[in-house]
Amino acid sequence: MNFRWLGPVALLAALFIGDQIRINRPGHKYRLTVEVETPAGTKSASGVMSVHPDRGYSRRGHTAMKGDAVFVDLGGGRNLVALLAHLDKTIDLDGMNYVALRAYKANGRNVSFNEMSGMSGTVPVTGALIPVLVTFADPTDPASARLVKSDDLEAAFGKGFRLYAVTAEAVPNGLWPLDFGGVLGEPVTRGIEARLPWLKGGDNSAATALRAAGLPDIEGIDPKEAFTRK
Repeated sequence: MNFRWLGPVALLAALFIGDQIRINRPGHKYRLTVEVETPAGTKSASGVMSVHPDRGYSRRGHTAMKGDAVFVDLGGGRNLVALLAHLDKTIDLDGMNYVALRAYKANGRNVSFNEMSGMSGTVPVTGALIPVLVTFADPTDPASARLVKSDDLEAAFGKGFRLYAVTAEAVPNGLWPLDFGGVLGEPVTRGIEARLPWLKGGDNSAATALRAAGLPDIEGIDPKEAFTRK
């Protein structure tokens, strides 16, 4: 066997793997937590999102994210879902890339995008930073979606329901692609497709849900990205 090429091949492989890690490793990750006061006590759920700057050679892309919408089981068949979207006249999918960054800044911590991976502590997410909130009368039926106002949960669920808090927290980035948890870093949270099973289909169910909730101008987006980003 000729081992003459073993060294150069191994070096090329190491360079390729290192470059893929550089390109695909998140710039930072954050945990988004939603807490709701109910007559039966506080209910909460959270999800870890990863934020990816464009490090490709074409530089034609833009900052993106991976993660799932946060589904809060309120009990009694009620639910509240924080979508991966904001609403400012039109639906905005890119705002989720900067929720944690903007929340830290709003809390008086003047951090840059590149410094986010070193941040710690939980900060409130308030006002326009709160993602679009919806509820499903029947989670198996996308047409049962309804918009929920963050400052008036009682209108959707009845007396005793209130949005207690939405918070963001930078979490360990880990070593992509080995970020399986613990010292390796927080993995991106998945599970919305189990809660909303119609998301697994290839039809227009996500668009049906957004339309049922009354969200405008969804023709220019991929509606499924309001629920999950791969």
